[in-house]
Amino acid sequence: MTSTNDNTRDGIRIGIMVSGHGRGTNLQAIIDACSEGAVPGEVAVVIGTRSDAPALARAQSAGIKTVVISPRKYEQDEKGYAEAILRVLDGGGVGLICLAGYMRMLPLPVVERFRDRIMNVHPALLPLFGGQGMYGENVHRAVIESGMKLSGATVHFVDEHYDAGPIIHQLAVPVKDSDTPETLAARVLRAEHQAYTEAIRWFAEGRLYVEGRRVRVLAEEDNG
Repeated sequence: MTSTNDNTRDGIRIGIMVSGHGRGTNLQAIIDACSEGAVPGEVAVVIGTRSDAPALARAQSAGIKTVVISPRKYEQDEKGYAEAILRVLDGGGVGLICLAGYMRMLPLPVVERFRDRIMNVHPALLPLFGGQGMYGENVHRAVIESGMKLSGATVHFVDEHYDAGPIIHQLAVPVKDSDTPETLAARVLRAEHQAYTEAIRWFAEGRLYVEGRRVRVLAEEDNG
């Protein structure tokens, strides 16, 4: 059994990774949760793949350091891309990486260094409707076409495969007969914000324990 965070006295320092086109609402939810005290910690740095990413503008507006590391610069050089990311994370004293619309597979050296310290949120109830290519509207359309009556948000640790790491937290939302991918996405997004910030809080409080494929969440009184 592995604890994911043994030192919570000063709060967790979070590094958030984003891609080019996301609106940054999960990023904003994390920033807000930290500033309001719902998460004991702070966003130390936001790493983007493009300088024009809307999420980077949100971070800059909040006074948070932003860094652009373009994967195109490191084509055919995964080691170099990983080293560039790790330099920024280490420089910011980051203890937890949160993916917020980061649409690439993280380089293996980053995954290995931050094992059980990288989170992602997925807009469906994994292990259903996950994997490469299952993001955004693609997910919600697939859920509606499947006839599922429930969808939701899943927060999981990141490993070497898309959407396959141990599940930390899930919140379900109903799929209505009248739903379109857009209306379902809006309902799921609210669940994403709640589930993600709750999972980060549990991590920061040292309440998450990984046992193989399962993540245990200790009650507050068990961690006191």
